[in-house]
Amino acid sequence: MRRVLAAAFLLWVGGFIWFATSLPKPAGDTKAEAVIVPTGGTGRIAAGLDVLNRELAPVMLVSGVDTDVKPAEFAEEFGVSDLRMECCITLGFQAVDTHSNATEIAAWAKEREVASLRLVTTDWHMRRAASELERVLPSDITIVRDAVPSEPGIPILVLEYHKLLASWLAGLFGY
Repeated sequence: MRRVLAAAFLLWVGGFIWFATSLPKPAGDTKAEAVIVPTGGTGRIAAGLDVLNRELAPVMLVSGVDTDVKPAEFAEEFGVSDLRMECCITLGFQAVDTHSNATEIAAWAKEREVASLRLVTTDWHMRRAASELERVLPSDITIVRDAVPSEPGIPILVLEYHKLLASWLAGLFGY
């Protein structure tokens, strides 16, 4: 039993080291049919707007927006014109966590029949967000992973690593 526990611990440590030292990177100039931004991390929305401004995607969904936020407040906070809000930005109010972000994003993508999504989220969150999204999207939709660089501390990395492991296990068991 000790050997099994020791092996499990070493596997956990090795996985954590991989997770913490090889965080995903920005996607560069890769284009997509839409940019998707789950709320929750510093710099995500600004990075998504930058994708729009550089014309790397024509439309954007911000998933998981607090229901108290009005589109005009969003536009003012992020310096978005009324025209840009009207034509190109959808605020999604259904999601409350990464799993429901994926569900909200998949429904939005299906409705718009997009073939590629540029997922913009924090580097430490990217693996889990993309994994959850891949689980609910049709396999013919391409996900471009566009990580927002950050400097996470050990506590956030440990927490997110555990959430990723739980997400993978849930996927294995069909949840």
